[in-house]
Amino acid sequence: MTAPAVATPEWQPRWRELVQGVVRVHTGRGEQQLLESLAHPKEPSVLAFVNAHAMNSAAVSKKFFEALLSADIVLRDGAGMAILLRMLNQAPGLNLNGTDFIPRILRLYAGRSIALFGTQDPYLRCAREKVMTQLAPGSRVLTTHGFLETTDYVRLAAAHKPELIVLGMGMPRQEEVACTLRAAVGYPCLIVCGGAIIDFMGGKTSRAPVWMRRTGLEWAWRLALEPRRLFQRYVVGNPVFLARAVSLARSSGLIRSQ
Repeated sequence: MTAPAVATPEWQPRWRELVQGVVRVHTGRGEQQLLESLAHPKEPSVLAFVNAHAMNSAAVSKKFFEALLSADIVLRDGAGMAILLRMLNQAPGLNLNGTDFIPRILRLYAGRSIALFGTQDPYLRCAREKVMTQLAPGSRVLTTHGFLETTDYVRLAAAHKPELIVLGMGMPRQEEVACTLRAAVGYPCLIVCGGAIIDFMGGKTSRAPVWMRRTGLEWAWRLALEPRRLFQRYVVGNPVFLARAVSLARSSGLIRSQ
């Protein structure tokens, strides 16, 4: 008697598509070439980052999955994604997390027009000051908080035409805003889904010690600083992510079922 077919969980095809779409960079030279291409977009382009939280969000939200998948470039962010890729027998490449990578992009836009859309004052004001004095001197920096309607961001972009737009609204809001901006603006620009990057630059959130960053434990530092806000993401979310990673690898025949 033939055993009944087991339906594939809805999230698995989404994860497979995201894994396939992640741009992985394996050398310092490759990283520099990527930065140079991001500094000179030929059309409106979206840069996004995928980490364990993003994968969990994509598993439960089709709308977020589609927004993330539609980004022009999606980079691997964090130790969780490295674990998943290794389980799938794929090389994870360099960890191009947004907190470190986005400031490098900002430096390449020194003297050009930049927009920071996200968070709120005083952190937004402090982030603007850091960009203008340290990261991108000579730039004209437009700022507004992260709680406007999407049409307001489109209007601001159309009026000021920033060459680089950094969104710091968190997932999934920023990915959805990025998609709308790319479709609406009519000039070459780079739109970056930056997560908490404006908060980091504005001093609201501190970075973990270097040893924690190098060992992939910065999430534990952030959890210790904001346990109530990040409990669901890390304490609940990390085990769920790992369970899904094992399930995906098993369904791919890379881990044997017991």
